[in-house]
Amino acid sequence: MKNAPDLSAQIAKSIRDAIVSGDLPVDERLPSEAELSDQFDVSRSTVREALKRLAAQSLIRTQRGATGGAFVNRLTFEDAYGQQITTSALLLSMNAVDFDTACEARFALERACAPLSATRRTADHLATMRAEITRQAQPGLSDESFCASDVAFHRALVDGAGNPVLSYQLAGAVEAIEPLMNMITFTARSRTHIVGLHTAIADALEQQDAGKVDAILADLATYTAKLGQTVADAKKTHA
Repeated sequence: MKNAPDLSAQIAKSIRDAIVSGDLPVDERLPSEAELSDQFDVSRSTVREALKRLAAQSLIRTQRGATGGAFVNRLTFEDAYGQQITTSALLLSMNAVDFDTACEARFALERACAPLSATRRTADHLATMRAEITRQAQPGLSDESFCASDVAFHRALVDGAGNPVLSYQLAGAVEAIEPLMNMITFTARSRTHIVGLHTAIADALEQQDAGKVDAILADLATYTAKLGQTVADAKKTHA
């Protein structure tokens, strides 16, 4: 006999599958706890646990009052963004992905955005990138703040592609892989060199030169890979 957590997970999956398939459309009211309890032949506490699981995934929302209950939520890309980042970070840390593999994945994905970003970037995207470049050039900026600015710069580049699906898919590459890479390379990198590359990327985007954006990102990928190797070699020498 399965325990309550197993049953609540099964119920949550059943409801989630109905939402994904469209059998439960957005804003549809779910059956009451009592009705779900009868439907799945479980206790109401087990149903509540299943609903909590769905709410944690932003798949449903609850409303109080006479017309209240649990309703199918409209999941936005922004809602799912954080989950994508968390999942990517956990996968990288738990599976000990090596630096070269992470570097290759991140820049391959980011370079895929270059043609679209060169065409579709807005003045706001460029302004964000310029602001982060200015921030990165500040001499007293902490390593943590520099890393955060680095992420914000590349997030603007990706978002400049104007494709929410790409932005969502690259959430892990930009906001999970990049910080982990920064943690490894920050002692060896040249901020001046990175600022120069970032400036060249922003200039190329402003000129809508997709080929140049791609070439500079390739240079940044090569530089980042070399940083990773430098740090690895230093650790071996110290050991």
